[in-house]
Amino acid sequence: MELREIRTFLEVADLKSFCRAAEKLKYSQAAVTVQIKQLEKELNIHLFDRIGKQTTLTHEGEMFYQYASEIMRNVAYARNALGQSSELTGRLVIGTIESICSTLFPPLIREYHHRYPRVNINIIVDSPGTLLNMMNSNQVDMVYFLDRRMYDAKWVKILEKPEEIIFAASKEHIFAKETGLTIDQVITQPLILTEKDASYRFILEQYLASDDKKLHPFLEIGNTEFIIKLLKQNEGISFLPEFTIKKDMELGSLTRLSMKEFHLRTWRQIIYHKDKWLSREMKAFMELVLEMEER
Repeated sequence: MELREIRTFLEVADLKSFCRAAEKLKYSQAAVTVQIKQLEKELNIHLFDRIGKQTTLTHEGEMFYQYASEIMRNVAYARNALGQSSELTGRLVIGTIESICSTLFPPLIREYHHRYPRVNINIIVDSPGTLLNMMNSNQVDMVYFLDRRMYDAKWVKILEKPEEIIFAASKEHIFAKETGLTIDQVITQPLILTEKDASYRFILEQYLASDDKKLHPFLEIGNTEFIIKLLKQNEGISFLPEFTIKKDMELGSLTRLSMKEFHLRTWRQIIYHKDKWLSREMKAFMELVLEMEER
């Protein structure tokens, strides 16, 4: 059963004429007859009585008329709601890591919600590996993460930006005003680090392993905000993406330690699966991210 057949049926019923219905719909009369016969075959009922020049609905035809009218009304409502409405009302599922969620997401999500208040946003925080697996199984719409440059033929990347990872401490720390610090000096201090599955901690561990050095943090925690609070209280040194403490450095509460010949970076990336249908909610989020990158 096709919508055009239902529409043809309603026109014949309203105009009480196959000929006039054909003229209005710009079909041949034979085409109208074929469509009605197809409907009758599918429904296994007789829809019209044609006696002389009169065309009237049968009892079954009158019953079907009510259902057919309801179907076309619902189709019109659906087209209006989904195709013509400029307001976004769907769902957006974003996978991200904790450091991005706690620092970059608050202004981003606030602006997105201000623009599209009826979109339901679900944020899932986990490690990059877990999130990419979730994306590949369509459990999240996209992944916003930090890691080495990641590539896969199944993915579409809309953002790739280098981010420095730095040693940070309180302005009151004994190393705050030192220059040319060595890695050995820093790693012997009390360290507050993210958990081992954090991509940038892994980068640091790999760097140290090449020189047979190891990290011995006094605290490991996956909450960047908590780490920053401890740093402000001068409780140690941490290794974080620079963007996570940018605001605190501008306010003067935290500082970047001056290191000798030490430069590590990671990549901030947004990826979605190439087979994923790109919803208007996803497009709007991506456009906003790129817009805010230029500010």
